[in-house]
Amino acid sequence: MSKMSDMSMIIDELRNAAAAINEAASWLAGQFNGNEPSPEPTSPEPVLTLETVRAALAEKSRAGFTAQIRSLLQKYGADKLSGIDPANYTALLTDAEGLTHAT
Repeated sequence: MSKMSDMSMIIDELRNAAAAINEAASWLAGQFNGNEPSPEPTSPEPVLTLETVRAALAEKSRAGFTAQIRSLLQKYGADKLSGIDPANYTALLTDAEGLTHAT
């Protein structure tokens, strides 16, 4: 290697070390100042589609929960899944996942 590429590699390593030291110092300062580090941004929940909900409910129905699925649909104001407000999909699926006794 040439002296220039050696020097460039050393400079890069020094910069990486400096960044790591700065990050560690910031973390320590936050710990001793009682400051909470800012939370990591969370990714938004995936949007449930009619097809996704239909597939999940069909699986429950095949497992013997057809009557309970019909009751859940009525609970959310419809006789068919297509009549359910998409805003209620998450709650509907949560209720369906909680079904434990097939009839």
